[in-house]
Amino acid sequence: MVGFLRWGLFWMLLSVASLRGCMGDDHGVPIQLNDDVLGLIVFKSDVHDPSSYLASWNEDDDSPCSWTYIQCNPVSGRVSEVSLDGLGLTGKIGRGLERLQHLKVLSLSRNKFSGSISPQLALTSGLERLNLSHNSLSGRIPNSLVNMSSIRFLDLSYNSFSGPVPDNLFQNCLSLRHLSLAGNMLEGPIPSTLPRCSSLNSLNLSNNRFSGNPDFASGIWSLNRLRVLDLSNNALSGPVPEGIAAIHNLKELLLQGNHFSGPVPADTGLCPHLSRLDFGNNLFGGALPDSLQRLNSLTSFSVRNNMFTGDFPPWIGNMSSLEYIDFSSNGFAGSLPSSMGNLKSLYHLSLSDNKLSGNIPVSLVYCTELSVIHLRGNSFDGSIPVSLFDLGLEEIDFSSNWLLGPIPRGSSRLFESLRTLDLSRNNLTGTIPAEMGLFSNLRYLNLSWNNLQSKVPPELGFFQNLTILDLRNSAIYGSIPGDICDSGSLEILQLDGNALIDSIPEEIGNCTSLYLLTLSHNKLSGSIPSSISKLNKLKILKLEFNQLSGEIPQELGRLENLLAVNISYNRLTGRLPVGSIFQHLDQSSLQGNLGICSPLLKGPCTLNVPKPLVLDPNAYRDQMGGHKQRHKSPRSAELGHHKFLSVSSIVAISAAILISIGVIVITLLNLSARRRLTFVDNALDSMCSASSSRSGSPPIGKLILFDTRSSPDWASDPESLLDKASEIGGGVFGTVYKVSVGAPGRAVAVKKLVTSNIIQHPEDFDREVRILGKAKHPNLIALKGYYWTSQTQLLVTEHAPNGSLQAKLHERLPSVPALSWADRFKILLGTANGLAHLHHSFRPPIIHYNIKPSNILLDENLNPKISDFGLARLLTKLEKHIISNRFQSALGYVAPELACQSLRVNEKCDVYGFGVLILELVTGRRPVEYGEDNVVILSDHVRFSLEQGNVLDCVDPSMSEYPEDEVLPVLKLALVCTSQIPSSRPSMAEVVQILQVIKTPVPQRMGVY
Repeated sequence: MVGFLRWGLFWMLLSVASLRGCMGDDHGVPIQLNDDVLGLIVFKSDVHDPSSYLASWNEDDDSPCSWTYIQCNPVSGRVSEVSLDGLGLTGKIGRGLERLQHLKVLSLSRNKFSGSISPQLALTSGLERLNLSHNSLSGRIPNSLVNMSSIRFLDLSYNSFSGPVPDNLFQNCLSLRHLSLAGNMLEGPIPSTLPRCSSLNSLNLSNNRFSGNPDFASGIWSLNRLRVLDLSNNALSGPVPEGIAAIHNLKELLLQGNHFSGPVPADTGLCPHLSRLDFGNNLFGGALPDSLQRLNSLTSFSVRNNMFTGDFPPWIGNMSSLEYIDFSSNGFAGSLPSSMGNLKSLYHLSLSDNKLSGNIPVSLVYCTELSVIHLRGNSFDGSIPVSLFDLGLEEIDFSSNWLLGPIPRGSSRLFESLRTLDLSRNNLTGTIPAEMGLFSNLRYLNLSWNNLQSKVPPELGFFQNLTILDLRNSAIYGSIPGDICDSGSLEILQLDGNALIDSIPEEIGNCTSLYLLTLSHNKLSGSIPSSISKLNKLKILKLEFNQLSGEIPQELGRLENLLAVNISYNRLTGRLPVGSIFQHLDQSSLQGNLGICSPLLKGPCTLNVPKPLVLDPNAYRDQMGGHKQRHKSPRSAELGHHKFLSVSSIVAISAAILISIGVIVITLLNLSARRRLTFVDNALDSMCSASSSRSGSPPIGKLILFDTRSSPDWASDPESLLDKASEIGGGVFGTVYKVSVGAPGRAVAVKKLVTSNIIQHPEDFDREVRILGKAKHPNLIALKGYYWTSQTQLLVTEHAPNGSLQAKLHERLPSVPALSWADRFKILLGTANGLAHLHHSFRPPIIHYNIKPSNILLDENLNPKISDFGLARLLTKLEKHIISNRFQSALGYVAPELACQSLRVNEKCDVYGFGVLILELVTGRRPVEYGEDNVVILSDHVRFSLEQGNVLDCVDPSMSEYPEDEVLPVLKLALVCTSQIPSSRPSMAEVVQILQVIKTPVPQRMGVY
């Protein structure tokens, strides 16, 4: 409270100072108060300073010139510079700064200032330099922030500013030298007034959402003093016309990550000072203009991921200043010229995914600075130049070519430098060099899909930093070395499709960092080692198509992170481990074994357990050979009979009694539960019947509203408003219309139901609709009333102004920003809460049967509201084949049990649909996609990607940023929800709990507060 009063007092002093400065005191002498002190103290009042960097700012001082981070003009004694960069300050940028009338420099970068900048904030007209970059400021960029006629340096980059840039912001910007708006969420066209900033040296508008075709010819190309032009990573489109040569001193031209098309301007080569040129990730096509060879100062040249064609430019080898080349993912053909060896400064060469052929030029050995060489996905043939492996290369990727011959052994220089080696999918032969064990910094080794005919060298265990080892389908034979995991750093080990024999070594338990282990399609024998249970990070285990025998170690049930296991086509027997994923494996993961015990398998169940104990063998012998008993003495027979009753019979009778008691108890409990459920249903029905009976039978041809006594104007004839113009959607149950009610802007949604299979008796219809009307939840569309005649049935519900999730995901215009991860997660959690309410708050539960994006509506804050819930109650006959036929439009969402007469349908079918909804929200793709030659099932695609370790490639690319620690577990949850076995899916209450845990900050998840 004291602090509040103090800052209120300062604001009052500011006002009094302004008043008295104008009016003077009674003697005509103006009172001099230091505006700089007052302004800075008021600014500080809005700021949280966790490290007390501003402790020297004291309101009792006469001048702020001695304060830290403040500089004053030595002549006037007024504040000229405030530089608070990187101090971890939070809060808002307040209007106290307006008092600093002599301020020249204001720099608040790399802090945590948030909120929008007040449109009333107007900094001093003499400000020359403003830097607010790397904060969390949001909202629109205000017109009045700075006086553009005096500002020379303006940096608002890497905040969260949004909306279009005011077109009149640059009306008078002749002094502006540097402008950066990069890393925001700005949209719309580039302001047409920007070319008036004729003194600009640096213009950076990258990483926004600017769209349209910028005015190059008479606009940007007219900024002839530019040194740096960065328009990268926006949504700009169209051709880039010639005229760039007018910017004679341009050094950097960055246009990557847009939708530019057509040829590269031929006069680009007339900018002699260009050192960095990036046209990557666009739609440019044709051949590169020969004029580019004139760029003798060019050091970085990228045209990756375009549609360039023609032969690889032979003049590239003459651009001796080049250090970085990336021509990957185009259509360049032909061979590489031997002149490539002239690029003495080249350290990065990427030509992957083109149509290049011929030999890898030996002359590349003269590129002594070469560190990265990527030639993946071409048609290079011949052998790998041995001399290349004498360079200090860090990354080598020659995968997916037609290379022949052995793998070069390498030199001592390569042993120290190499971090990535990918020679997969070639025709390489010979042994794996033992010298590979000397690659001390190697992290990724992929030699798969070759014909090496080699053993796994034990030296591979020497790797101290190797995280990925992939030797699949390379004709590897022999046994798996026991020391392959001695380093403990291996995360992925893939040895599938070889001729490996003997048992899996117990030392596999030393691979404590493994999360992917695949040894399938080999000839491995023996038992599965229990030491695998030490691999606590393991997510995928594939052992199918081997000769493994014995029981699966029960210890493997402790592996809580396992997501996928395949042990099919071995010789395994016995029970599956309890816990982890083993109880949820499907048939394809288990089939083809000798005797695994699972209800999914039809074969015998072989258990390695002791034989049963015979309590009285004489009794069995007497029963089998009763004629021998007649030769016994009466005493002997009596004793034998007595022993039979006292042991075997007593045990059998006791067991029968216990079983009978259990059956009786369970029967009584079931009867009690049924009575309770019947009571609840009858109570709900009676409530609805009572509600109806109070006013007699439900009125026919009259609008019934549940929550209001007054009816809208159209209540007497609602059908008259349901014209084509008011139609907003439709589904399997009918067509939806938007109808205005009451005040302007207020509306409801009216669903006109299809009449087929809908309840035709008004009393029954009234009862069922009123039950649905009681399902109230923030994430459910509220049912407000109904209208019934024998020909027409209408449902009145609340209206969601933001439309359906279907429209946001699949029908948005390119100019409309995609949903952020925060919005997508909010939609998932809200939908889960709504479904959990339907499943767990009603007996019997209300099952939706049709969860999909078109039935998830969004309010003005993008909160989800489930529509069409419970409408299956209005069907006259609720049978699975009716449900299945009705929901054919929800292809990909229908749970398998809805099409299978032998499976019981319950609320788990909604869980399945919700799992598919998760996948669709995270990937941005439809549940089923049809190509020319194939059909992609989204759940199978994501599950396969997860097994391959590249599931993040499935994430919707329109989301520029997302937290991996949330996206990954959400995708895993989706795969659990879409299990083919209903009992393996979680309940919606459990789904809500899991989502809440995923969203909880990591320190809290770990118990750190």
